[in-house]
Amino acid sequence: MKIDALLFDGFDELDFFGVFETLRMAGLSVETHSLYQQDFVTAAYGSRLLPDAHYTNEIKSDLLIVPGGGWISRSPKGAWAEVQKGTILDVVKSCHAVGTVIATVCTGSLVLGKSGLLKDRKATTNHGAVKELLNCGAKYIAARVVDDGDIITAAGITASLDLGLWLVERFVSRQAAQGVSEGLEFERRGIVYR
Repeated sequence: MKIDALLFDGFDELDFFGVFETLRMAGLSVETHSLYQQDFVTAAYGSRLLPDAHYTNEIKSDLLIVPGGGWISRSPKGAWAEVQKGTILDVVKSCHAVGTVIATVCTGSLVLGKSGLLKDRKATTNHGAVKELLNCGAKYIAARVVDDGDIITAAGITASLDLGLWLVERFVSRQAAQGVSEGLEFERRGIVYR
């Protein structure tokens, strides 16, 4: 299974690293891809990450992880800023069109919403962005993780751990997810709506 993460300046660290760590602990490999050609990506709180590559349409992901960050504050860097530029919208739409499963954390769901991918679909997001999610035509579900088949959304930033555990359960096994949960010393919170 080819798992990729789409990273951009201003992404929230925990949105990505919570999912990354759970998948890694389950023995799954996650490649990091910058949205633009750049040497490193600077996250919301200053962490710098050296991406494996720049994301291009030639990359055929089975699963694409899209974090949020900077949306609610309308930060000049982050998911909201990237939606204003438009490139990220084209990337997620083209990935979805070729059958890639897309998983988002926190306000990463609004990237999908603004791209039109959540119209009449069940989804969740950060509690501070629910109104915007509804304005995108999504059907809000108050859950930690909402699995709507080829689109999986997670609530606020700590839900990244719940998302990671759900992805391990869905794509590996329930036993593997339980083992990772125990290794992280993290008990799942809330529900996974499927």
